Amino acid sequence: MAKTRYAPDRGLTARMTLTMFLLGLVFVAFITILVLVLSATGRVSGGAIIFFAVLLGLVLGVGSLFYSDKIALSTSGAQLVTPQDGPQAARLHGIVDRLCALANMPKPRVAIAPSPMLNAFATGRNSKTAVLVVTTGLLNSNLDDGELEAVLAHELSHVAHKDVVVMTIASFLGIIAGLLVRFAFYSELFGGGGRGRGGNNNNGGALPVIFIVLIVGIVTYAVSFLLIRLLSRYRELAADRSGALLTGQPSKLASALQKVSGSMNSIPTKDLRSAEPLNAFYFVPAFKAGGKEVALSNIFSTHPTLDRRLRQLAEISDQLSKQA
Repeated sequence: MAKTRYAPDRGLTARMTLTMFLLGLVFVAFITILVLVLSATGRVSGGAIIFFAVLLGLVLGVGSLFYSDKIALSTSGAQLVTPQDGPQAARLHGIVDRLCALANMPKPRVAIAPSPMLNAFATGRNSKTAVLVVTTGLLNSNLDDGELEAVLAHELSHVAHKDVVVMTIASFLGIIAGLLVRFAFYSELFGGGGRGRGGNNNNGGALPVIFIVLIVGIVTYAVSFLLIRLLSRYRELAADRSGALLTGQPSKLASALQKVSGSMNSIPTKDLRSAEPLNAFYFVPAFKAGGKEVALSNIFSTHPTLDRRLRQLAEISDQLSKQA
């Protein structure tokens, strides 16, 4: 964790650590089962398949980690700005300067994305490559400086706590699981017309193996997916908490959350859909607000529910009032 003035949350950190540990257990179990299944066939070395899958997964993971800022800027259409690039850029830089001084952390690059959606996100593997992106919709909204500062404090917390690195490592396990299934399915073990040693047709033995590998792979991916979503929700709660404690104004973050979430109804569906690739990064995910949230959909969400986030901020307000 970066050495900043962002307050740590031992409870959430413990839960995130446990989630990562469970992801590791799932990954080890999957590798073990796959090795046993492939080795039992005696036709292709399971170790070779695992090696190439892990190698490709590493390449994809490292590429995603090192180019996350460039990918995010390109996807959002954001442009880097300086304080001299107009009143909005000057206001944005002024708030970021105050927050970085308050948090004792290096200032990230600042960019503005042309989008009517009220949102912001931060990405980058470290403070040197970090970039903070704010939409024109958020800058043109009725958020006051305190509310905008609360949103940016939340996003800078992700940078300070190296959340991009954490989520990339967690996602790597799911990538490997998917690659291993695909490699196993399309390998010579299941190809070549199903011919085994001595040219004998062995489809009868291969089909059950395919079935086993696919079932194990699907279960592994599903469990990994749910654990990663759980980790992402913890990550957002931790950013809310540390951002609110840094500014000392949890009520401002709560107000901003309500305004940003409520604004989604006025955003065209096509704009929300175009923003979906960055949902995991956004302050509030792109979705049509309104109606009761379904418990099942919350399990698959990258963010906690609005009620959960507001409840935590209310608890922080009570804590700060008691300390005053």
